[in-house]
Amino acid sequence: MIVSRWPPRRLLILAAALLFLGAGLPFLMVVKVLEATFLLAFISYGATLSGAFLGYLGILHYVRPPGRGL
Repeated sequence: MIVSRWPPRRLLILAAALLFLGAGLPFLMVVKVLEATFLLAFISYGATLSGAFLGYLGILHYVRPPGRGL
C-alpha cells in the first residue's frame, strides 16, 4: 500500500488538513458562505472519515515503525 510507505509526519499533516476541511466545510455551509448541497456534505463527511483514519495510521507508524516485530 502506498500510504504505508509515507513517513508518519506526512500522514499526520494530511490527516490534520482533511480533518480541518471536514470541519470547515459544514461551518461555511451553516453561516451560508457556501450553499449546502448533498455533494458538499458528502465530501465533508468523507474528508473527516479519511482524515481520522489516516491520523490513526500515522500515530501507529509514529509509535511503532513498520518492520519491527510485536
